[in-house]
Amino acid sequence: MSQLQLKEPDLTALKLLFQALSSEGRVRILNLLRKSPKNVGEIMEALDLEQTVVSHNLRCLALCGLVTVQQNGKNREYSVNRDTIEPLFTAGTRHITLYAANLRECETLER
Repeated sequence: MSQLQLKEPDLTALKLLFQALSSEGRVRILNLLRKSPKNVGEIMEALDLEQTVVSHNLRCLALCGLVTVQQNGKNREYSVNRDTIEPLFTAGTRHITLYAANLRECETLER
């Protein structure tokens, strides 16, 4: 199988994408949005997060193309980019199950 070698701009972009996924709050938001689109208030309530935290994280996720936003009356409704998130969550969960079950209770890496 041929491996694609990434060039510097793509490596930097990939690093930034992984940084966006390195926040527990953002991963929790993505997981919630996998169920159905939500507005900021619904996300705040479901995850017990402050409005500024939710808005900041949604801005990051939107910048990375991991969520989309649509105006729905007075509310902005956020949806997950299923084409990207579902394969990432599936691959990540499979990897943890097969190779890194220790991450479920890891105290070595930052939480």
